Amino acid sequence: MNQYVTGAVIKELREKNRITQLQLAEKLGVSDKTVSKWETGKGYPDITLLEPIAEAFRISITELISGNPVHNANVSANMLRSKFYVCPVCGNVIHGMGEAAIHCHGIQLMPLEAEPTDEHHMIFIERVEDEYYVRIDHSMTKEHYISFAAAASSDDVQIVKLYPEGSAEARFKIRRVRRIFFYCNRDGLFSIDPVKGIDDKESGYDESRERRVLEKAADMLLGGRRA
Repeated sequence: MNQYVTGAVIKELREKNRITQLQLAEKLGVSDKTVSKWETGKGYPDITLLEPIAEAFRISITELISGNPVHNANVSANMLRSKFYVCPVCGNVIHGMGEAAIHCHGIQLMPLEAEPTDEHHMIFIERVEDEYYVRIDHSMTKEHYISFAAAASSDDVQIVKLYPEGSAEARFKIRRVRRIFFYCNRDGLFSIDPVKGIDDKESGYDESRERRVLEKAADMLLGGRRA
């Protein structure tokens, strides 16, 4: 374990729960002087006390150790508030419908913040019957690639895993999709309104001429698939 609960975290949680050092000590079966030592950095709680401490603050042990209590207020009711986590070691992709304390390979993962697409991460979206055909203009080498693409509505998230040396494209059922996400292993998470991706192609990027050429190639590719 490369993380452990600190006195600062215990003090913050204790004050947030409006209990004294003595009240916490009584819950844990230790003295108030012991709690004071923890909070001043002169000692650490025994590992057998982690569960009782977490219970006293009504949080999980993971939240206690990470120092980031999770407070979800029915956010899971709206999938557009979904959060994506990616492990920098193994590339594991984790989707959450609210706040969470998530670790992978001993690293605490933070939720990714999506940025608007740019000229280096251009996305082409075409509506084909009841689907969005999505293609990202991006290299797919072993060193630099798009890891996944996702489409979110208020009550649904569709995720497609992409791989190096594969194609940076995906298909999603339209069903009220309001946001398209994709993740670059070097530059992070990007997102776009699918309607903007279809209707605002000229103003969305500076390299509009190059974009038209690429779109034509995409149309030819799609036409070959239909044949």
